[in-house]
Amino acid sequence: MMKPGRYAVAWPRMQWAMVMVVLLAGCGAPEESPPGSQPETAAGAPVAEATAVEAPAVEAPAVDATVAKRTVLVMGDSLSAGYGMAASQGWVALAGQKLAAEHPGWRMVNASISGETTAGGAARIEAELARVEPEVVVVALGANDGLRGLPLEQSRDNLARMVRAAKAAGAEVLLVGMRMPPNLGPAYTEGFEANYRAIAAAEDVPLLPFLLEPIARDRGAFQDDNLHPSAAVQPQLRDHVWPALEPLLD
Repeated sequence: MMKPGRYAVAWPRMQWAMVMVVLLAGCGAPEESPPGSQPETAAGAPVAEATAVEAPAVEAPAVDATVAKRTVLVMGDSLSAGYGMAASQGWVALAGQKLAAEHPGWRMVNASISGETTAGGAARIEAELARVEPEVVVVALGANDGLRGLPLEQSRDNLARMVRAAKAAGAEVLLVGMRMPPNLGPAYTEGFEANYRAIAAAEDVPLLPFLLEPIARDRGAFQDDNLHPSAAVQPQLRDHVWPALEPLLD
């Protein structure tokens, strides 16, 4: 029996390995690895190289030009980029609409990229901070690190770098966590989840522990790959993130 808060779908190891290949080979851009250290799936097959396609930045509807715009920047992966659907259907775009309606003068910029790892986010964040000059940064990365079984310390350091960079730029930060299915073993899955708590505590930033919490137990909420939420449940994800995000808008 799966523990509360974990994925509802306890996929067999081989099925999960096949899903990892789909996500990593078809949707993302793996980090460069030194010779002889190419990442492998749980089945032992090398992960194919692929090129990430950046989702266009999604901004909220225009506000009164006389009101200075303030910005929420989202740095995420395919779960935030709206993989498998129109960009306007994703939870970030929906949150942008809610932001514009309830907090005039604010906008949402989505800099999420399908396949992004924490290393990719850490490498990009300085440029995004300079480009967007946000007041709030949402860091929602780590899923692809976990699916590849990347070292926990490496992921933690990358996320911490992103949080510190955003804070140094004068932005408030919301850290959004992720959890892994149990096939990677309890030491890894528990350590993966604990990374987010440790960073939030060390950097004194709010934490939303699990982005997929409202839908994780519902297999019908996911696309055919059993990894990416469907368009129909994106409003639930928006409503899950919103109570953690809104206090940072003051």
